[in-house]
Amino acid sequence: MKPTLTILVLIISSTFFAQNYNLKKGFVASGYDVVAYFKQKAIKGNANYTTSFDGVYFKFSSKENLEIFKQNPKKYVPAYGGYCAYAIGAKGEKVAINPKTFEIRDGKLYLFYNSWGTNTLTLWNNEGAEDLKKKADENWQKIIEN
Repeated sequence: MKPTLTILVLIISSTFFAQNYNLKKGFVASGYDVVAYFKQKAIKGNANYTTSFDGVYFKFSSKENLEIFKQNPKKYVPAYGGYCAYAIGAKGEKVAINPKTFEIRDGKLYLFYNSWGTNTLTLWNNEGAEDLKKKADENWQKIIEN
């Protein structure tokens, strides 16, 4: 394959994958360490510890967390591409998140919008997280198929 064609294929494929991820600041989870969430901590990643997976980039707060991610990346990728879980469930819409507002449920990371007096993690729990999760799973499937 010619170099120009190879580059074009890479750009198209990375754009395809990236459209299903919330890449604020160029990184999944706004550059927060997705492994640290599983230790119940919202920690900004460090530019010295980055990697790519599924055509998108992740930052980590330590070399240890980077290595943990590399061993099983699918475990740490946030649900719904890192978009607000509540908005995906309630409305089927991609909405930005506040990376400090999160939940680990059944071994999966969920991120939420939290600004201007609206904390969707609170709404998620008050309105029935399990039902919203089921709706979000269905809505996300429709989103990624389009």
